[in-house]
Amino acid sequence: MANITAQMVKELRERTGAGMMDCKAALQETAGAIEQAVDLLRKRGLAKAAKKAGRIAAEGLIGVAMEDSKGVVVEVNSETDFVARNDLFQGLVKMIANVALAVGPDVEKIKAAKVGDITLAEAIADTIAKIGENMSLRRASSLSVANGVIGSYVHNSVEQGLGKIGVLVALQSTGKGEELKRFGRMLAMHVAASNPQAIEASGLDPDLVRREREVLADKYRSQGKPPNVIDKIVESGLKTFYKEVCLVDQAYIHDPDKTVSQAMKDSEGKLGAPIKVTGFIRYALGEGIDRPNSDFGGEVAALVTSS
Repeated sequence: MANITAQMVKELRERTGAGMMDCKAALQETAGAIEQAVDLLRKRGLAKAAKKAGRIAAEGLIGVAMEDSKGVVVEVNSETDFVARNDLFQGLVKMIANVALAVGPDVEKIKAAKVGDITLAEAIADTIAKIGENMSLRRASSLSVANGVIGSYVHNSVEQGLGKIGVLVALQSTGKGEELKRFGRMLAMHVAASNPQAIEASGLDPDLVRREREVLADKYRSQGKPPNVIDKIVESGLKTFYKEVCLVDQAYIHDPDKTVSQAMKDSEGKLGAPIKVTGFIRYALGEGIDRPNSDFGGEVAALVTSS
């Protein structure tokens, strides 16, 4: 039997919202496989839909830099939120974003790039020495478009281009007016709030769709539904799923009675030219990085050790 640790139960509970006993049982049945345990709890109706992104736990800042029809977003982590409010640290993040705009999103190339007489890696080390707290460039991404604009938005902004969530959206269009820029920013705000997983269904990870299909089918099969009915319910369920995770199918946050696709059509009418979303990037500070919670961990540990 797999060794089910307190951390495993804690992670499963936080991802699904299910009870600790249910989480422990699911992990035992799946030999400690977290993803299989998530699906098992969902099939039994004991879990909420799996979260699409990791918990936001790390400190630091997201930085966004723009130039013409190109944009970059970077994440620089620090140990405490206090440092994230430090002018020296904020200046470092801006410097990193501007360097990434020039050399591209490869983290190693960014750190090797020269800033004056020193490399950016040395600049980071110098800042660590001055502030007395560890920090690191975790990741970077870029977007560009030949014809159109890059919409951007920074949420919980502490300075221009610095905050807790950073978004870039590439809009391809022959229209160059203020309407296109306005819609680009509005759409970037939507992405920040709604966290889509793909532009449209065809861009979703096939394994994600397969898992969703299996969860739906198993759930209704266990209820005794006949195969032909299950097929129809699954297809209907997938359409609902696409509305939750596909950008163009989501309800537009600025006008929930419309989908993003319909909002794009409205903007095209004002712009007098078609608009196509060719890509988007959404960085949330610390997503996928866990920070221990001693009180909750102790509660789970007591559960795991009791049999």
